[in-house]
Amino acid sequence: MAALSGSAVASNAQTDSLDKIHFLIPGGAGGGWDMTARGTGEVLSKAGLVEKVSYQNLSGGGGGKAIAHLIETAKRQDDTLMVNSTPIVVRSLSGIFPQSFRDLTPVAATIADYGAIVVAADSPFTDWKQVVKQYSENPRSIKIAGGSARGSMDHLIAAAAFKGEGFDPRKVRYIAYDAGGKAMAALLSGETELLSTGLGEVLEMNKSGQVRVLAITAPERLPAAPSIPTLVEQGNDTIFANWRGFFAAPGVSQAKIDAWNQALSGMYTTNEWAVVRDRNGWIDTYKNDKDFFQFLEQQEKQMGDLMRELGFLQ
Repeated sequence: MAALSGSAVASNAQTDSLDKIHFLIPGGAGGGWDMTARGTGEVLSKAGLVEKVSYQNLSGGGGGKAIAHLIETAKRQDDTLMVNSTPIVVRSLSGIFPQSFRDLTPVAATIADYGAIVVAADSPFTDWKQVVKQYSENPRSIKIAGGSARGSMDHLIAAAAFKGEGFDPRKVRYIAYDAGGKAMAALLSGETELLSTGLGEVLEMNKSGQVRVLAITAPERLPAAPSIPTLVEQGNDTIFANWRGFFAAPGVSQAKIDAWNQALSGMYTTNEWAVVRDRNGWIDTYKNDKDFFQFLEQQEKQMGDLMRELGFLQ
C-alpha cells in the first residue's frame, strides 16, 4: 500500500536570492510541519537563496486554522509559504475543514517522510512482533499516541500497520495529541505504549538512545537509518510515505511562484540541504507547481480509496 511514489530531480539552475519568506506552520513546535519549515528556511538562509526568513506557528482545527488565516488575509501574504502535507488532502476528504488544496496556490512538493512506530527507550517491546503478540492477546492494552487528530496521517499509519497484521484497523486505540511534541511526551511518560509519527521527527532521538524505532513504513531500510527495520522485512506489506510541500495564498502571481520554485529547486544542490535531509531521514521528492497540482489530484483519489479501505470514510 503506497501513498506516494516516484521522485524528481531538482534543477541545478542558480537564482538571485529572494528578499524574504515567511513560513506559516499549521501545527505546534516539534512536529513534522515545524521541522520541515524550519529545516527548509535554515538551508535557504545559509545558502544565500533567501535573505530573511521568519516563522509563525498557528495550530488548531487539524491545520484548518492556518489554512483559513492564509485565505482570509491573502492580500497581506505575498511573502508567505505555508507548509503542509498529506493531511491537507485527508482532512478535506473527511470534512474536518471545508477547504481543499484548490482554495490555495500549490507551490512545490519538497520531501517525503516515512512513518515510524516508536517506543520509549525503557519499553519492554524490543521489536514489532512483540507488539503484535501482545495486541493479539489484549488489543485494549496497546495505546498509540499521535501528534494529530483521529483519521489523520499518524492515525492512518498506525491503523495500516495493524491492518497489515490482519487486525481490524478501526479497533486500534489511537490517542490524539496537539503536535508531535505532546505525543512524544505522552510516550516518554508512559501514558501510551507506542507513538506513530514520521521518521524525521524521531531519527535523532533514536540515534541518541532516547527512543527506539521498532519499524518504519519504507519498502527497504534507508541509508540514513540502516539499523531501523521496516515493516516489510517483518512480514507486513505496509508501505506509506507522507509528502510535504508548500502552498501560498490564493491569487499569488506566477512570477512569485516561479521565484519560490527557483529557490527551492536550488536548495537541493547545496551541502546544507544534504545535512538537514539526512539528519531527518527525508527523501527528496521535488515537484514544481504544475506537477504538484497534478500529484495532489492523484493523492485525493489514492487517499480517498485508502481511507475507505481502513474505515475512515463511507
